[in-house]
Amino acid sequence: MGAGQPHRRSPQRSVTVRQSFRGRPEAVAAARRFVREALAEQPPEVVEAAEIMTSELATNCVRHAHSDFELVIECGGRVRVEVRDSGDGRPRLRSPTPRQPSGRGLRIVEDMSDAWGVIPTGEGKAVWFTLGRTGAY
Repeated sequence: MGAGQPHRRSPQRSVTVRQSFRGRPEAVAAARRFVREALAEQPPEVVEAAEIMTSELATNCVRHAHSDFELVIECGGRVRVEVRDSGDGRPRLRSPTPRQPSGRGLRIVEDMSDAWGVIPTGEGKAVWFTLGRTGAY
């Protein structure tokens, strides 16, 4: 750039990473590590929130869909995480009683994310959530 020309900020670079996981309990911890590594340059509160929500969605793949899953993370102006599985069912929000040991995963995703949803695919579904750079909570 020459003298007198305004300095222009380059647009935020968008990066997408993906990894497949086996539908086994140990894959949940591996998915959390993958998120932590992929989001290493994000604010700590964004990384923590993404780890928690990914853990919930990966657990659903293992416990309910009984399938392998793929994790897709997009980073740009915001963070978008998508968990794809080949299970038939469609996740739904539940309202468990305090005595019920499970059923809170999607409530956690709903409360911590900026937005979330479910997209039917030809092979199953994709459950996604987004977070701003400063986190939603």
